[in-house]
Amino acid sequence: MTRILNPIEGVSYPMPERAAAFIANGSWIDSTVGDALRATAQRHPDRVAFISDERTLSFRELDETTERLAAALLQLGLSTGDRAIFQLGTTVETAIVLLACYKAGIVPVCSLPQHREVEIGQLVRQSGARGYFVQADFSSFDLVNFAVGMVEKYEMLEHLVVVRGVASDARGLVGLIDGMPLAEARKRLARLPLDCSDVLSFQLSGGTTGVPKIIPRFHAEYLGQSAAWMRRFRITPQSRVIWSLSLLHNAGQLYALIPAAAFGATVVLMPKVDVRRMLELIEQHRVTHALSIGPIAPQLLAYTDIATHDLSSLQIFGTMSRADNLEMHLGVPCSNLYGLTEGLLLGSPPDAPAFARHHTQGASGCPQDEIRLLVPESEEPSPPGEMGEMCFRGPSSLTGFFANPEANANAFTADGFYRTGDMMRAHVVDGVSHYTFEGRLRDNINRGGEKIGCEEVEGFVSQHPAVADAKLIAMPDPFYGEKACVYIIPRPGMTAPDVKTLGAFLIEQGLAKYKCPERVEVVDSYPLTRVGKVDKPALKQQIAAQLAAETAGSAS
Repeated sequence: MTRILNPIEGVSYPMPERAAAFIANGSWIDSTVGDALRATAQRHPDRVAFISDERTLSFRELDETTERLAAALLQLGLSTGDRAIFQLGTTVETAIVLLACYKAGIVPVCSLPQHREVEIGQLVRQSGARGYFVQADFSSFDLVNFAVGMVEKYEMLEHLVVVRGVASDARGLVGLIDGMPLAEARKRLARLPLDCSDVLSFQLSGGTTGVPKIIPRFHAEYLGQSAAWMRRFRITPQSRVIWSLSLLHNAGQLYALIPAAAFGATVVLMPKVDVRRMLELIEQHRVTHALSIGPIAPQLLAYTDIATHDLSSLQIFGTMSRADNLEMHLGVPCSNLYGLTEGLLLGSPPDAPAFARHHTQGASGCPQDEIRLLVPESEEPSPPGEMGEMCFRGPSSLTGFFANPEANANAFTADGFYRTGDMMRAHVVDGVSHYTFEGRLRDNINRGGEKIGCEEVEGFVSQHPAVADAKLIAMPDPFYGEKACVYIIPRPGMTAPDVKTLGAFLIEQGLAKYKCPERVEVVDSYPLTRVGKVDKPALKQQIAAQLAAETAGSAS
């Protein structure tokens, strides 16, 4: 029987009988991530866990290093159940810090190094974080100095740890590890009360308002969902996976971190997207599985030297869309996929029919997942063959956003299905329902996997003294899928800011750079629907047609 040994106020835990049923049917795994890593290190001590251009780490080294860091963090003053802000890139050190926190029961708040005052301030207040991990060499932006300023601003942030760098005002990662003997660390962690039903991490949900909603994930369900994903994509302990996007994202942890730590797969980590280097690493390390939720596929399609790389080890490349074109370009099986931090993952294995891989986002790898397509803003099933809002419940679906009863009241159907806001169409392939993504109901932009809430950005743009009103919409982009375009009505007698001026203004207000509009259109008024609301679909069609005309004009 599972027990919640470290309850966190504001977390909606699965009912005990439901958790027990998930463990009984195998969709949850009765272990903590730390214990799973310890078991992997026992089975495969000398197998390589993580590879980067800087270092290679065996499972024995990974287990021992995370033991020492976990104990050192507890000695530093953090406690099991405490939350910690993460602003780290995709490095071996990030994997070490995440897994050490999982062993200590410290809950990472999986933010991004691109987040600034607005986002980090919201997350600190919402989560009650006491810890803060920051990477000193992520970019030219001084993240350490930024973090010091946030610590000074928020009294609850008591412990700042600098990763991959040294700062006088913070503890360094290497010093913490070196200062904790392994035997002492193992002894301390052996006494630590931690159960598979305890909270593992705080992931973030993209929303329309920009205020992040926090999704608690649990040890047992995260392990189970990662295992289901591995079965779906035929990832085994002998597989080699490459990952170049954020390791803090739900996708990065389910597709890369957990398959390594808990199941023994080897993962190649890249700190940034570099298509040529990715192909070189696939060839060098005989990578079997490449997965992308961002702009990698379009960049690969634009890469003309594919024939110079040996990709014979690659069993599948998973992407958000355009799998058919990518397969023709790479010469290896490719599959569309779909995933939500709220819990659902869809995909197709390399041996699935081409229609399933290329023209749907796939099916769930968990037999216990229940999926419905509903008529939007109702609980009526969509007619067969028609689009409907994707709604689901299952072993890994969230049971409630953290400390957010208002969001929870609107997020679920009466019988507990989560409303995704995504429109899908079902297709039966070999007797199994597969789903094709058709669009979104919610007002947000997906820029290469990063969600931008339109309402939030509109609010900041409208604070500019020359702006009377602003509407943000998604415009098509060949690399990122979507980028942000803002339609501005200027104040009488004033000139609307251009992209550069507006971006500088928004960054000064503390907004993350990736949320800044990348095109400005100045208008006198907005198109309206028959009921008098701003017709954003009409604006999207307008900018799409305008971009197409510009592209055609430049080509002629």
